[in-house]
Amino acid sequence: MADGDMTDEDLAEDDVADGDPRTQISRLEARIDGLAEILERCRKIALVSKVAMAAGALAMAAMTLGPIRVDPMAMIAAMTAIIGGIVAYGSNRSTSEQTAAGLRAAEALRAELIGRLELRVVDGGRAEQDS
Repeated sequence: MADGDMTDEDLAEDDVADGDPRTQISRLEARIDGLAEILERCRKIALVSKVAMAAGALAMAAMTLGPIRVDPMAMIAAMTAIIGGIVAYGSNRSTSEQTAAGLRAAEALRAELIGRLELRVVDGGRAEQDS
C-alpha cells in the first residue's frame, strides 16, 4: 500500500507501534506528499471533465443553431461528452473532497506531533537549553 493510501486507522496503529515522533512525522510527510499528488490528479481530471462538457455543449449548440449540419453520430458524441463530463466531474469531486479531508487530518496530526517535540532554539551555533 502506498503512503498516500494509508488511512487514519493505519496511522493510529503506526503511532502506537512506533513511539518515535520523528519516525511518525516522516511517515505523515510521505502520506501528505502522496495525498497532494492525488489532489493534483483530481484537479487535472476536473479540468478535462469541464473541457469535455464545454466541447459537447458547443457542438450541440452549433448543430442546433445551424453552423454545423446535424449528424446523428455527432449529436450522440456531443451528448456523450456532456454526460461523461458530468459523471467524471461528480465522481472526481467526491474523491477530491475525501482526499482533501485526509490531507487536512494528516497535516493536523503532523503539527500536533511537531508540537510535542522538545525542540531547542539554536542561536549563533550554540544551543540554548531551558533548565
